[in-house]
Amino acid sequence: MKLTSFQWMAAGLMLSAAGVGATIHYGSSPAVAGTTIKWTDTTAGQKEVGDHAVSHNYAKSLSGAFREASEAVMPSVVTIQSMSSKPAGMGQHGQIPEELKDNPLFKQFFDNMPQEQSEGKSEPQRTGMGSGVIVDSSGIILTNNHVVKDADKLLIKLHDGREFEATEWKTDPKTDIAVVRIDTKDSLPAAVIGNSDQLNVGDWVIAVGAPFGLDETVTAGIISAKARGIGITAREEFLQTDAAINPGNSGGPLVNLDGQVIGINTAISSTSGGYQGIGFAVPVNLARWVGDELMAHGTVQRAFLGVGIQSIDSTLSKQLGLDTVRGAVVTDVRVGSPAANAGLLSGDVILEFDGTSITKPADLQGRVERASLKDVHKVVVIRDGKKMSIDVRVEAMPMTVSAVEPTKAEKSTPSEFNGLGLQLSDLTPDVASQLGMSDVNGVVITGVKPSSPAANAGLEDGMVIRKVGKTSVKSVAEFGDAVKEFKPEDGVLMLVQAGESSRFVVVKG
Repeated sequence: MKLTSFQWMAAGLMLSAAGVGATIHYGSSPAVAGTTIKWTDTTAGQKEVGDHAVSHNYAKSLSGAFREASEAVMPSVVTIQSMSSKPAGMGQHGQIPEELKDNPLFKQFFDNMPQEQSEGKSEPQRTGMGSGVIVDSSGIILTNNHVVKDADKLLIKLHDGREFEATEWKTDPKTDIAVVRIDTKDSLPAAVIGNSDQLNVGDWVIAVGAPFGLDETVTAGIISAKARGIGITAREEFLQTDAAINPGNSGGPLVNLDGQVIGINTAISSTSGGYQGIGFAVPVNLARWVGDELMAHGTVQRAFLGVGIQSIDSTLSKQLGLDTVRGAVVTDVRVGSPAANAGLLSGDVILEFDGTSITKPADLQGRVERASLKDVHKVVVIRDGKKMSIDVRVEAMPMTVSAVEPTKAEKSTPSEFNGLGLQLSDLTPDVASQLGMSDVNGVVITGVKPSSPAANAGLEDGMVIRKVGKTSVKSVAEFGDAVKEFKPEDGVLMLVQAGESSRFVVVKG
């Protein structure tokens, strides 16, 4: 029989203790037949004084908090085995979503253990293992999309050892969240859901799951950061933690010291594929909303404001006349959208949505998408240096909201602005059509000098400049007049468009 690494360790101990003629010694004296051991009682003779007693009691108190939190959530944690009829031998990335396969830093982490499949057989085989947490006593489980992705069959193992086959599962790839349902006549132990918005960096948390197939493993750490975007899903506001999580933890709960679920473990940053101190979890407030949407509609219905936005750095903040580097600046407003109907304008800097502070575009996107379609929402913006409040009603997001890839503009009678490294032409209806634009306002870039200020700012052929500063430009002549108002060394603020996407840039001479 081939022994596992754990069994080899046990066997090694037994061989050492059972050598031929071995004599067991206690200290330096041989053991004597009939001798009794005087064990020290756990309470006898133990006295603690001064600072040692205080620190010891504190450590025991913290240990008790970890224990109680683990005991509270453990009955709700499940192990999920995914079965698939896909051929064996798919390799390490068999269950990793397509968008993650070429990402060497961020690895989805559930235990991929493809097994050999007999020739000519097509029955489902075990392809992977992950974790989950019961969130409704009727048998609804929250987990990751990548745990159940492409599965033909899911086997759910409960804390008490019972196993069920999932009757249905629904997924949201944009957040990597899924819900799984099992049918049972019994009421199952559902976890208590916390409030991830109330978490602070430095708060203690525990991660529960089945790393490497080791069921009901508990590890501890802290919240290292909040609202992380790491480039593995379309909607990201991850909690970062240093609690040890490994392949197999995916879909398991991240829990606070009150035993409340505050996140769903999703990914790790690793150069080895294993734990290196940086893990990520979907905040439970987001996961809960997604789960409700999936159960109610079968898909996630997101709200839509209809603005293009970008982040604000110190250079852009200075050009916009802001006294802070936060918020999301509106680059364009879709015609007929809720934003247009509410009067939002390009150049507005959104600071708050429904009382929630907006520090970056992802904050606004997340809040808007979860906003009620029935209510009026208050948006606080800065326009021309003045703070103002605007009421908006969001709408359901269209099925497709995509940008058109621009084509290269024809170079015809360009005007040169050598100080900036630009060649420009008037935007005609024909050129606008070639560029995928319906609006014929602006000037089109027909050339960018290498290593020039324009090139360093990321400007390219085919982009259309809509504004210089706060001035809309409709011709090369108007562009020239507007540029004169700026000193190149201070930077020239421009609103540029490529396809249907717009952004502000600062071109410094």
